[in-house]
Amino acid sequence: MTAPADETNTATRVPGWRLLLGNPVTVVSALVLAVVIVISAFATWLIPYGVNDIDVPNALQSPSGAHWLGTDELGRDVFSRVLVAIQASMRVAVISVAFAVVVGVTIGVVAGYRGGWLDTVFMRIVDVMFAFPVLLLALAVVAILGPGVTTTILAIGIVYTPIFARVSRASTLSVRVEPYVAVSRTMGTGHLYILTRHVLPNISGPLIVQTSISLAFAILSEAALSFLGLGIQPPQPSLGRMIFDSQGFVTLAWWMAVFPGAAIFVIVLAFNLLGDGMRDVLDPKQRTMIEARRKQ
Repeated sequence: MTAPADETNTATRVPGWRLLLGNPVTVVSALVLAVVIVISAFATWLIPYGVNDIDVPNALQSPSGAHWLGTDELGRDVFSRVLVAIQASMRVAVISVAFAVVVGVTIGVVAGYRGGWLDTVFMRIVDVMFAFPVLLLALAVVAILGPGVTTTILAIGIVYTPIFARVSRASTLSVRVEPYVAVSRTMGTGHLYILTRHVLPNISGPLIVQTSISLAFAILSEAALSFLGLGIQPPQPSLGRMIFDSQGFVTLAWWMAVFPGAAIFVIVLAFNLLGDGMRDVLDPKQRTMIEARRKQ
């Protein structure tokens, strides 16, 4: 026996994709992220210059037809470096958040479903991790393991694991008392089957929204670590490191800081706005309000 996430008047409800398409902000955010995904997949083939091609005579050139976003202090093409840096940031964000989702959801679902001492132990560990500021905890992990891409991914993944554990546990606590779960238990259904067929499908909404928001903050965390010299290491370009390198040239070459910073701003904003739009569709209360406004 499988129960849907929301059985209330499903026949007359507006499909979720229509609600998403009816929100222009969400559509624009999705299009921006689609472009970012294309860049992340094909940056190596899209760049007009090598990211480490040094051309000192053409250093600090302003944006032009030859160099769309100008050049840096070594004559390297800023446009090419920004594209490759976006690719690196997205790779770090996606892998680290995927790690956080797998570990955090596993901990949260098991703790919420089993309860008892297991729930107490898991949640106290999560509370201890929550006591540390996000960036400080990431810095501590990187300081222990050393800077680099792998360490950055692990640090960000560890930092965001408690968030997914909390979200999944809270949702599981409400789902496990539903009648269809009780019926499955009385029929002798195994715990793994109940978790995969009843619990996980019914807590997926909050997790999807949290994933979108976490991707935004993972981009910021990677940029912060790289800015401090603890993230992606040179000569591989990263948005945070590009902003750090531009500090001494802000008055001479504003484009060195503005364009990497704009890339971070646009990607983070797009993820946040997409998360807000998905929350409106996946949250039953928000969705009911939207559908009521559409009928007026």
